[in-house]
Amino acid sequence: MQNMQDITPEFIRTVQKSAKQLLSKAQIDAAFEQMATKVTATLEYANPVIITLMNGGLFTTSELCLRLNFPLEMDYIHATRYDGGVTGQILKWRKEPNTALEGRVVLLVDDILDGGITLKHAKEYCETKGAKHVYTLALLDKVEARMPEGLAKADFTGLDIPNEYVFGYGLDYHNYLRNVPGIYAVAKEHMF
Repeated sequence: MQNMQDITPEFIRTVQKSAKQLLSKAQIDAAFEQMATKVTATLEYANPVIITLMNGGLFTTSELCLRLNFPLEMDYIHATRYDGGVTGQILKWRKEPNTALEGRVVLLVDDILDGGITLKHAKEYCETKGAKHVYTLALLDKVEARMPEGLAKADFTGLDIPNEYVFGYGLDYHNYLRNVPGIYAVAKEHMF
């Protein structure tokens, strides 16, 4: 088993080479097209604020918004339970949106809906700030990992994935591999 201090670029290359591809870039692009069509049908005339859940939601927001051809504002929120690790129970707030949310339609965008805790708390935050309606979107849905106290379902999702630790398209492996153009499952020997 590895220790955190053993995470070097060479080790990360080994992790990437031994990982199993679950979704290709083409499959993910098709999911973005499908989600953009649904989001447009729902929000085209709502003057929405698109709020990225950082850091993972950055890639999803970018890819999605390039496909949305209507007026919208963008902001971000940074709340995390992971802090570069594999698991975490305490939600840490690092940055709230600058945009006033009162009376606004909000679309919260994240990379994955797994336990559902972070997205649920972000939605509740927007509601307490007076948002008129809060929609949620996640590129990936890991249904098997849902926690009873988490958000049960996002309003918009791209693809379902199994309950494995994954990286790529914004999802990280110990703060690395977010930039990989596909979704990969980490090999069991690299789980720590």
